[in-house]
Order: sequence, then C-alpha cells, then structure tokens
Amino acid sequence: MDEILRSIPHRPPFLFIDEIVEIREDGATCKRKIRLEEPQFEGHYPGNPIMPGVLLCEACFQTGAIFLAKQIEKEGKSLHDVTPVLSRISDARFKQMVKPGDEITIEVTMKETISRFFFMSAKVLKDGKPAMTIGFALAMVGGEGK
Repeated sequence: MDEILRSIPHRPPFLFIDEIVEIREDGATCKRKIRLEEPQFEGHYPGNPIMPGVLLCEACFQTGAIFLAKQIEKEGKSLHDVTPVLSRISDARFKQMVKPGDEITIEVTMKETISRFFFMSAKVLKDGKPAMTIGFALAMVGGEGK
C-alpha cells in the first residue's frame, strides 16, 4: 500500500487499488479485493450490492496513473510536480457484474503518447475473465493544471 500512496495522489475512500502486481515496459497490473463495507454499497444497491461501473473505470485510471508515475521516476523527475488527470474515455464495455467478495485484476497497456497525453487500454478481470474493458487517456499536468 505504501508504494501505491507514494505513486499517486488518490487516498481512501477514493483509492481503488490494493496491490501493484507488476510494472511492465508497456503497462501495469494491479489487484483489488471488493469489500462489502465500502460506502458505495450503502446505495448501490441495498440488498444486492454491485460495484458501480464508474468505480471499475476509476481503478483502471489509477492503475494507468501508477504506470505513468513509475515512468516519471525512471526519468529522475519528481512525482510531486505532476498530477494525473483523465482527459478521455472511450468504448467502455461492461461484461459481468463485480460484487463484494470478488477480487479483480486490472491490466493497463500503453498504446501511444501524443504530447502530454498518454493513451491506454485496460481490462478488469474477475476469475480470469473480462468484467470490463475501456480505452482512456491521461495527461500528467503540472502545478496549477498547466
């Protein structure tokens, strides 16, 4: 957990990664155990808790941000100088429900870099099978969003 907290600015209750499994040249893999006591389940849905799709997307974005943070560290730059900001979402597809008790694996792959925008694809796996897929872009912005 300490490595995650050093890598990205997200903090509980808006941190959706439990473990960094692997950082590759072209991406990263993280894991998360979905817990019933998480606040979203109070209203989504009482008696039939389902992980909101938007929070599965956020787990992908955070995994992408961890990958970019590790790239910045390799370049010898400070993580305190930049913030990962979502700039695009495309083609989100939800294939199976994720519920409390499930463990998900988030796999992010870098596709291309254009200027300060990093285009990635991701999949969330549950029991080794896709629960969702998405394309997205993050920008690493400095200081006051410049």
